[in-house]
Amino acid sequence: MDVVLPCLDEAAALPGVLAGLPPGYRAIVVDNGSRDCSPEIAAAHGAKVVDEPRRGYGAAVHAGLESSTADIVCFADADGSLDLADLPRLVAAVENGADLAVGRRVPVSRAVWPWHARAGNALLSLLLRSRGLPVRDIAPLRAVRRGDLLELGIADRAFGYPLELLVKAQRAGWAVREFDIAYRERAKGTKSKVSGSVRGTWRAARDFGRVLVR
Repeated sequence: MDVVLPCLDEAAALPGVLAGLPPGYRAIVVDNGSRDCSPEIAAAHGAKVVDEPRRGYGAAVHAGLESSTADIVCFADADGSLDLADLPRLVAAVENGADLAVGRRVPVSRAVWPWHARAGNALLSLLLRSRGLPVRDIAPLRAVRRGDLLELGIADRAFGYPLELLVKAQRAGWAVREFDIAYRERAKGTKSKVSGSVRGTWRAARDFGRVLVR
Protein backbone atom coordinates (compact mmCIF):
# COMPACT_ATOMS: atom_id res chain seq x y z
CA MET A 1 0.00 0.00 0.00
CA ASP A 2 1.11 3.56 -0.60
CA VAL A 3 0.56 6.35 1.93
CA VAL A 4 0.63 9.89 0.55
CA LEU A 5 1.84 12.45 3.10
CA PRO A 6 1.57 16.10 1.98
CA CYS A 7 4.40 17.95 3.65
CA LEU A 8 5.21 21.59 4.36
CA ASP A 9 7.86 22.17 7.04
CA GLU A 10 7.23 18.95 8.95
CA ALA A 11 10.86 18.04 9.70
CA ALA A 12 10.17 17.69 13.42
CA ALA A 13 7.30 15.27 12.85
CA LEU A 14 8.52 13.08 10.00
CA PRO A 15 10.78 10.65 11.91
CA GLY A 16 7.94 9.63 14.21
CA VAL A 17 5.34 9.60 11.46
CA LEU A 18 7.41 7.40 9.16
CA ALA A 19 8.39 5.07 12.01
CA GLY A 20 4.68 4.52 12.62
CA LEU A 21 3.93 3.13 9.16
CA PRO A 22 2.38 -0.34 9.33
CA PRO A 23 4.45 -3.16 7.74
CA GLY A 24 4.00 -3.30 3.98
CA TYR A 25 3.04 0.37 3.62
CA ARG A 26 5.24 2.73 1.58
CA ALA A 27 5.41 6.44 2.35
CA ILE A 28 5.23 8.99 -0.45
CA VAL A 29 6.17 12.33 1.08
CA VAL A 30 5.12 15.18 -1.19
CA ASP A 31 7.17 18.24 -0.35
CA ASN A 32 5.19 21.41 -1.01
CA GLY A 33 7.89 24.03 -0.64
CA SER A 34 9.38 23.28 2.76
CA ARG A 35 12.00 25.66 4.05
CA ASP A 36 13.34 23.18 6.57
CA CYS A 37 15.01 19.84 5.84
CA SER A 38 11.79 17.85 5.43
CA PRO A 39 12.73 16.26 2.06
CA GLU A 40 16.12 15.11 3.32
CA ILE A 41 14.68 13.68 6.51
CA ALA A 42 11.93 11.88 4.59
CA ALA A 43 14.44 10.32 2.22
CA ALA A 44 16.73 9.32 5.09
CA HIS A 45 13.83 7.45 6.69
CA GLY A 46 13.05 5.49 3.54
CA ALA A 47 10.22 7.51 2.03
CA LYS A 48 9.79 8.22 -1.64
CA VAL A 49 10.03 12.01 -1.94
CA VAL A 50 8.06 13.91 -4.57
CA ASP A 51 8.52 17.63 -5.16
CA GLU A 52 5.36 19.64 -5.87
CA PRO A 53 6.22 23.32 -6.42
CA ARG A 54 2.59 24.41 -6.82
CA ARG A 55 1.56 25.44 -3.32
CA GLY A 56 -1.61 23.97 -1.90
CA TYR A 57 -2.79 20.91 0.03
CA GLY A 58 -4.75 19.58 -2.93
CA ALA A 59 -1.79 20.05 -5.27
CA ALA A 60 0.40 17.97 -2.95
CA VAL A 61 -2.25 15.26 -2.56
CA HIS A 62 -2.77 14.99 -6.31
CA ALA A 63 0.96 14.83 -7.00
CA GLY A 64 1.26 11.97 -4.53
CA LEU A 65 -1.71 10.18 -6.08
CA GLU A 66 -0.15 10.43 -9.53
CA SER A 67 3.17 9.11 -8.16
CA SER A 68 1.55 6.13 -6.49
CA THR A 69 1.60 2.71 -8.12
CA ALA A 70 -0.58 0.87 -5.59
CA ASP A 71 -4.16 -0.24 -6.22
CA ILE A 72 -5.29 1.21 -2.88
CA VAL A 73 -3.79 4.52 -1.80
CA CYS A 74 -3.96 6.05 1.67
CA PHE A 75 -3.66 9.71 2.64
CA ALA A 76 -2.64 11.17 5.98
CA ASP A 77 -1.35 14.36 7.53
CA ALA A 78 2.40 14.43 8.18
CA ASP A 79 2.25 16.38 11.44
CA GLY A 80 2.15 13.46 13.88
CA SER A 81 -1.45 14.03 14.98
CA LEU A 82 -2.71 10.79 13.45
CA ASP A 83 -1.81 7.19 14.25
CA LEU A 84 -0.95 5.45 10.98
CA ALA A 85 -1.62 2.12 12.70
CA ASP A 86 -5.29 2.92 11.95
CA LEU A 87 -4.71 2.60 8.21
CA PRO A 88 -5.17 -1.19 7.89
CA ARG A 89 -8.76 -0.87 9.16
CA LEU A 90 -9.52 1.62 6.42
CA VAL A 91 -7.78 -0.46 3.76
CA ALA A 92 -9.68 -3.58 4.85
CA ALA A 93 -12.96 -1.70 4.41
CA VAL A 94 -12.03 -0.79 0.83
CA GLU A 95 -10.95 -4.36 0.12
CA ASN A 96 -14.34 -5.52 1.39
CA GLY A 97 -16.55 -3.29 -0.73
CA ALA A 98 -16.31 0.30 0.44
CA ASP A 99 -15.44 2.84 -2.24
CA LEU A 100 -13.90 5.18 0.32
CA ALA A 101 -12.88 4.68 3.95
CA VAL A 102 -12.25 7.71 6.13
CA GLY A 103 -11.24 8.50 9.68
CA ARG A 104 -13.32 10.56 12.10
CA ARG A 105 -11.04 12.44 14.46
CA VAL A 106 -11.70 11.82 18.16
CA PRO A 107 -9.44 14.23 20.08
CA VAL A 108 -7.53 12.73 23.00
CA SER A 109 -8.03 16.06 24.80
CA ARG A 110 -9.82 19.32 24.11
CA ALA A 111 -6.50 21.12 23.76
CA VAL A 112 -5.47 19.31 20.57
CA TRP A 113 -8.32 20.74 18.46
CA PRO A 114 -9.07 24.50 18.72
CA TRP A 115 -12.73 25.32 19.25
CA HIS A 116 -13.04 27.24 15.98
CA ALA A 117 -11.63 24.30 14.01
CA ARG A 118 -14.00 21.87 15.75
CA ALA A 119 -16.95 24.17 15.09
CA GLY A 120 -16.07 24.57 11.43
CA ASN A 121 -15.67 20.83 10.98
CA ALA A 122 -19.01 20.18 12.71
CA LEU A 123 -20.78 22.63 10.39
CA LEU A 124 -19.25 21.12 7.26
CA SER A 125 -20.11 17.62 8.42
CA LEU A 126 -23.70 18.67 9.08
CA LEU A 127 -23.94 20.04 5.54
CA LEU A 128 -22.55 16.78 4.15
CA ARG A 129 -25.05 14.72 6.15
CA SER A 130 -27.86 16.92 4.86
CA ARG A 131 -26.75 15.90 1.37
CA GLY A 132 -26.94 12.20 2.26
CA LEU A 133 -23.36 11.42 3.22
CA PRO A 134 -23.19 9.92 6.75
CA VAL A 135 -19.90 11.39 7.97
CA ARG A 136 -18.88 13.50 10.96
CA ASP A 137 -15.48 14.71 9.78
CA ILE A 138 -13.86 15.90 6.54
CA ALA A 139 -11.49 12.95 6.58
CA PRO A 140 -7.79 13.73 7.15
CA LEU A 141 -7.13 9.97 7.03
CA ARG A 142 -8.41 8.20 3.92
CA ALA A 143 -8.11 5.01 1.87
CA VAL A 144 -9.41 4.64 -1.68
CA ARG A 145 -8.66 2.80 -4.89
CA ARG A 146 -6.25 4.86 -6.97
CA GLY A 147 -8.13 4.45 -10.25
CA ASP A 148 -11.48 5.37 -8.71
CA LEU A 149 -10.08 8.56 -7.18
CA LEU A 150 -8.49 9.64 -10.44
CA GLU A 151 -11.79 9.08 -12.26
CA LEU A 152 -13.65 11.16 -9.67
CA GLY A 153 -11.79 14.20 -10.99
CA ILE A 154 -11.10 16.30 -7.90
CA ALA A 155 -10.23 19.77 -9.18
CA ASP A 156 -9.41 21.71 -6.00
CA ARG A 157 -5.69 22.13 -5.40
CA ALA A 158 -5.96 24.00 -2.10
CA PHE A 159 -7.60 23.31 1.28
CA GLY A 160 -10.91 22.41 -0.35
CA TYR A 161 -9.63 19.08 -1.69
CA PRO A 162 -10.95 16.76 1.07
CA LEU A 163 -14.35 18.44 1.07
CA GLU A 164 -14.66 18.20 -2.72
CA LEU A 165 -13.73 14.54 -2.49
CA LEU A 166 -16.62 13.86 -0.10
CA VAL A 167 -19.07 15.95 -2.10
CA LYS A 168 -18.22 14.17 -5.35
CA ALA A 169 -18.19 10.77 -3.64
CA GLN A 170 -21.77 11.39 -2.50
CA ARG A 171 -22.84 12.51 -5.97
CA ALA A 172 -21.25 9.42 -7.50
CA GLY A 173 -23.12 7.13 -5.10
CA TRP A 174 -19.98 5.83 -3.43
CA ALA A 175 -20.20 3.61 -0.39
CA VAL A 176 -18.33 5.56 2.30
CA ARG A 177 -17.36 4.04 5.66
CA GLU A 178 -16.18 6.13 8.57
CA PHE A 179 -14.08 4.93 11.51
CA ASP A 180 -13.22 6.67 14.76
CA ILE A 181 -9.51 7.46 15.02
CA ALA A 182 -7.48 9.08 17.77
CA TYR A 183 -6.53 12.70 17.14
CA ARG A 184 -3.42 13.70 19.08
CA GLU A 185 -1.33 16.79 19.61
CA ARG A 186 0.79 17.51 16.55
CA ALA A 187 4.55 17.04 16.88
CA LYS A 188 6.44 19.72 18.75
CA GLY A 189 8.13 22.16 16.38
CA THR A 190 5.37 22.03 13.75
CA LYS A 191 2.47 24.41 13.13
CA SER A 192 -0.96 23.86 11.62
CA LYS A 193 -1.42 25.49 8.22
CA VAL A 194 -5.14 25.91 8.92
CA SER A 195 -5.93 26.40 12.61
CA GLY A 196 -2.45 27.67 13.45
CA SER A 197 -3.15 31.17 12.15
CA VAL A 198 -6.03 33.50 11.32
CA ARG A 199 -4.82 33.65 7.71
CA GLY A 200 -4.78 29.86 7.43
CA THR A 201 -8.27 29.56 8.88
CA TRP A 202 -9.58 32.23 6.50
CA ARG A 203 -8.00 30.55 3.47
CA ALA A 204 -9.49 27.18 4.42
CA ALA A 205 -12.95 28.71 4.90
CA ARG A 206 -12.65 30.42 1.51
CA ASP A 207 -11.67 27.16 -0.21
CA PHE A 208 -14.44 25.18 1.50
CA GLY A 209 -16.98 27.80 0.46
CA ARG A 210 -15.92 27.55 -3.17
CA VAL A 211 -16.45 23.80 -3.11
CA LEU A 212 -19.90 24.03 -1.58
CA VAL A 213 -21.25 26.47 -4.17
CA ARG A 214 -20.11 24.49 -7.20
